[in-house]
Amino acid sequence: MASFRSYTLSISYFLIFSILFTPLYGAFVEEFSDTLTIKRSEKTSHLHFYFHDIVSGKNPSSIKVISPGGDGIYGFGKTFIFDDALTVGPNASSKVIGRAQGIYSIASQSELALLMALTFEFTEGKYNGSSISILGRNPVPKDVREMPIVGGTALFRFARGYALAHTSMFDIKSGDAIVEYNVFVQHF
Repeated sequence: MASFRSYTLSISYFLIFSILFTPLYGAFVEEFSDTLTIKRSEKTSHLHFYFHDIVSGKNPSSIKVISPGGDGIYGFGKTFIFDDALTVGPNASSKVIGRAQGIYSIASQSELALLMALTFEFTEGKYNGSSISILGRNPVPKDVREMPIVGGTALFRFARGYALAHTSMFDIKSGDAIVEYNVFVQHF
């Protein structure tokens, strides 16, 4: 009887330690060694397009979703959500190559500076179905503003780089703007 009890106790300890100390190799956790990964060369692409931010009219592409009281001189806290056309040229009639979708907020109390979280989703050409994500500060009065690329999808998977924004046109009465973008993105 003592040897059976000892045997049962040994099996119990074995099962407990097996469960507790077995490494997990599932769909959620997977590691790759350098010898198994495929080496791909990284390249830098320069993209040039125009962003049409339309806040006026019957069908605006950008709408205010938050407008806190006490706007102040710069409108601190105002937040907009947008789905803007990306075109090859500055004219609204230029070929549409994608959409800029995201939000921007006036994030400074001392100057007109936006916090922008946006995705450029491309719908034409070589990058059709690919996107680039940007998260950064946009000090609007500056002639050229730089914002970081924080990622991407499809052909821009693992993307990094920067976007340079330059206001091509701003209508003070309507608030509509056309912004020229030069985007330098590193990707595989």
